[in-house]
Formats: sequence, C-alpha cells, structure tokens
Amino acid sequence: MELREFFSIDAVALDLVGGTKDEILKEMIALFQLDEKDEGTLFKMLKRRENIGSTGIGRGIAIPHCRSLVAGKLRVAFGRKAAGIDFHAIDDKPVQFFFLIVAPPLEVSNQYLPVLGKIAQFSKEADLPERLLALSDSAQFMALLEEKGV
Repeated sequence: MELREFFSIDAVALDLVGGTKDEILKEMIALFQLDEKDEGTLFKMLKRRENIGSTGIGRGIAIPHCRSLVAGKLRVAFGRKAAGIDFHAIDDKPVQFFFLIVAPPLEVSNQYLPVLGKIAQFSKEADLPERLLALSDSAQFMALLEEKGV
C-alpha cells in the first residue's frame, strides 16, 4: 500500500485561508466535494474527534481523521496554511499542514489505520516541513509522495 494511491490532485489545497480550526476543517472537507448535508455531518464527526484530543501531532502537522457514513470509501486530502493556525497541537506550535482522512465505518480493505500510520510516519521525515512549504502546486505534492516512496 502506498499513500499516493489515496490522494488526488483535486484534494490538495496549498492556500487554505481559514484562521481557525473550524474554518480549516470546513475547507478541508470541501475538497471532497460532498453535498452540504454530508459536509455538515462530516464536520460534526471531525469536531467530535478533535474534542477527544487534538490531531495536531507536532512539527506543524495535523491529521484530522474519522469514520463516517458519508464516506463510501477511504478518502484523503492535504491542505497547507503557510502562516499556520492554533490547532492545539501537542507541541503547542501553530499547524501549517493538514492531512484529512475519512473512512466508512466498515471498510472491506481495512486501510484506515494503516493509512493514518503511514501519514504519521511520513510526517517524521526530517525535511518534510520545509519541502511542504516549498510546494508551488498540487502536482509537486504528488511528486513528493512519489519521491519519498510513500
């Protein structure tokens, strides 16, 4: 399994504009191009997950994730807010990079946790924050995944 299989260029946003956790989550959800009702449901599920504990894992990275009936299959999106926002990350630093993972409640391939783990592992790459900041388009993000072999 490789991460790049789950990403698509249209689910990569390098210029998020939101200034709050809620605004960023809504922008990320919009990348999935769901109807308004499903977007609202997904937002509530992600908020519920964030209330348990922030998905901000440090180094400027957050991995908001949940299971929801609005997802017919595992979906992943990437967003960047270069200035960073307060996401209540474990290191108390602003978050600039967001990997959103949404999966159906029951998934035959059972790839939700492996994908979450792969993104967490990818996030530990020493040069990752600098490389993500330097991206100028979605194709470069996909090329970075390819280069890193994830």
